Amino acid sequence: MDPDIEYACHELLLRLAGRMPDQMIWRFRDWLGEGAMGTLSRTLPKSLLKHRIDLDQSEYRLLVAGLIPHGADWHQVSSTLGVDASAENRYTFTTGAPDWVSTVDSVSVVVHASLRGRPDVGEVRESWRHDRGTGDQEAKRILLVTAVSGYPRLTGELQRVLRVLGDEAPSVEVLPAQLDLPAYHRAALANSRFVCVGSVDASHHTLVPA
Repeated sequence: MDPDIEYACHELLLRLAGRMPDQMIWRFRDWLGEGAMGTLSRTLPKSLLKHRIDLDQSEYRLLVAGLIPHGADWHQVSSTLGVDASAENRYTFTTGAPDWVSTVDSVSVVVHASLRGRPDVGEVRESWRHDRGTGDQEAKRILLVTAVSGYPRLTGELQRVLRVLGDEAPSVEVLPAQLDLPAYHRAALANSRFVCVGSVDASHHTLVPA
């Protein structure tokens, strides 16, 4: 796949985190990681319109760059551009896991074993997302990973690991080191805990400033 197209799709799906239902966005990321661009191009624009998710100009350009070359419908794509694109973040984030998570957290153990010292991976952190006004039972694990290449494939791999461990709609945010992070990810990182670090120089690829 053209790396520019792949990157455009990955960045767009990052920017849709917290705005598109988790059950949908993990599936779109899975298709991208598998290279199923035809399926992604047919379904993503329809889903944006169905859920009334407007894109701003930069997001619209990512959608065009990523999906039009793979046959996305121009009319559907053009209809996603809206003036109401910047919705207020309805989530808060905390560093501590909710009470229902076991003290010996299998997800953290497996992620640590999989990514510690791994090539192309920098820092790995974890946050817990809460819908405003709901309790711990609604908390959602957000895995935040900085990387320098292979973003969609790494996302897909980690999603599959989390699904095996019981998270049916995993939230895995693989963040390119050079990306200007959306507000959603900045908020998650500001309230996150360190999990491990890969082999990429940690001094240049940490998610949270020292």
